Amino acid sequence: MRKDVRILLVGEPKVGKTSLIMSLVSEEFPDDVPLRAEEITIPADVTPERVPTHIVDYSEAEQSDEQLYQEISKANVICIVYSVNNKKSIEKVTSHWIPLINDRTDKDSRVPLILVGNKSDLVEHSSMETILPIMNQYSDIETCVECSAKNLKNISELFYYAQKAVLHPTGPLYCPEEKEMKPSCIKSLTRIFKVSDLDNDGILNDKELNFFQRTCFNMPLAPQALEDVKNVVRKNMTDGVEDNGLTLKGFLFLHTLFIQRGRHETTWTVLRRFGYDDDLELHQEYLFPLLKIPADCTTELNHNAYLFLQSVFDKHDKDRDCALSPEEVKDLFKVFPYMPWGPDVNNTVCTNDQGWITYQGYLSQWTLTTYLDVQRCLEYLGYLGYSIICEQESQAAAITVTRNKRIDLQKKQTQRSVFRCNILGARGSGKTSFLQAFLGRNLLKQRKIREDHKSFYSINTTYVYGQEKYLLLHEVMPDFDFLSEEDLACDVVCLVYDVNNPRSFEYCAKVYKQYFMDSKTPCMMIASKSDLHEARQHYSLTPLDFCRKNKLHPPQPWTCNTVDAPNKDLYTKLTTMAMYPCSYTRFWLPLFLLLLHVFTSC
Repeated sequence: MRKDVRILLVGEPKVGKTSLIMSLVSEEFPDDVPLRAEEITIPADVTPERVPTHIVDYSEAEQSDEQLYQEISKANVICIVYSVNNKKSIEKVTSHWIPLINDRTDKDSRVPLILVGNKSDLVEHSSMETILPIMNQYSDIETCVECSAKNLKNISELFYYAQKAVLHPTGPLYCPEEKEMKPSCIKSLTRIFKVSDLDNDGILNDKELNFFQRTCFNMPLAPQALEDVKNVVRKNMTDGVEDNGLTLKGFLFLHTLFIQRGRHETTWTVLRRFGYDDDLELHQEYLFPLLKIPADCTTELNHNAYLFLQSVFDKHDKDRDCALSPEEVKDLFKVFPYMPWGPDVNNTVCTNDQGWITYQGYLSQWTLTTYLDVQRCLEYLGYLGYSIICEQESQAAAITVTRNKRIDLQKKQTQRSVFRCNILGARGSGKTSFLQAFLGRNLLKQRKIREDHKSFYSINTTYVYGQEKYLLLHEVMPDFDFLSEEDLACDVVCLVYDVNNPRSFEYCAKVYKQYFMDSKTPCMMIASKSDLHEARQHYSLTPLDFCRKNKLHPPQPWTCNTVDAPNKDLYTKLTTMAMYPCSYTRFWLPLFLLLLHVFTSC
């Protein structure tokens, strides 16, 4: 909503523009009226909408055309004043003032107009019969107010309507020619309906209606008031109420009724509560609340955020199979302006036998987004209405910013739940297979993955000493000559080579020596495709000797060419190394991993 309102009064000389302003300020009709009133500002605390209001007078005798044009360009709303007892001043509304204003304003952002019939104390009849055809002709005209500066009749109402025309404009909501809401308004209210429909049954029941009412207007509706609302809809729409609840059609009808009856501030209150600006776009401040992330800290979802996401999953998993079908995913994201997940998501997280994202996969994808791009996560939560449903100030309340990793190292413990493992290796070494095996897919299942749906990430849960943790695997593209900070920034490194390719290990050895030999990042060497013949590597040292020389654990044999799902022990070891980097020393790692193996086997 705007932070202030600028009202401009124009009209023919002697129609009472200045008198209207002075009567409002002094609450009495002035004895001496100057040619033009100075600009006045009404403080926010004395206006109905609690917004500072600037009122500007125009005088043909004192101001030039250029000054008039400047004021028109600065005005938020323009009051065209005429005298109800002067036909010429009424004619000038259409012959001069409206065309002049339209010529000086952008067609895409026309300023709202209010027709003001002053000096109603001098006549016994109303001018509305003459004015109504004008209002029907020009959609920019918000309303017409007949008033008297002398008798102080409707003076406060005039300026209230002017404020209202700016703060709660009809233009973005309603098309008077078609007598229906505009598509953008329908789209916004449809999203609001779906967010408020907590059980996703297409109906707002009494509990949901009261939550909506309390959210938007800070008070619930009495049971009789709820019935009265539904009865109004029933009388006008056969399918507006079903199972004693309000349907989307009924919800949209109610807002159409509000607007048609001049209560568009009701609809604007709802729209703004759900994050919309005057152009019916979601505010940047709503989608991207301020969140400070210090260097070397990561971002995770907190417990309340997971509970919210669980409720979103539950309300869209209509067949209760603990997975989201493509139709259910599409329905979930109807409140988004675009589809946020592409087909690569199915190769990033766990899916069922039909290729549908499981509950665990769904939470994993949200965890991945939060870790890699927290701003995108905030945006997504905004579309889902997290701050509204969870009654939080913003989506930032869903995020935990972890402490600096350096402090974790000093204290030799961490409270983090998400750990990143970068996978490096030469082309064809088995990195992609290693990622997919983490999702429970053997070689046979991996062959069905389309190349254009490939993902360079995979994320799943592991259990370390009984604690559930997320391990995020990132396949780094092989480019030995240049590894970026992102390629190197992680909690643990996995160096993968193909035992059947004699030139595969050399890449891992060179990468380790150049980038990780002197770093504190734990490293593990993976001997992939261990079901194949082990070729002699064309390197000065064997992989085993290289690991001994650099005090690394011996290469870990691994294959995904199995009948069942690949074993997850290696992923648990990687997570443990990431969690306890201080326990990882090149001297003690073999013993440490041996104890871990014994513990997990018990």
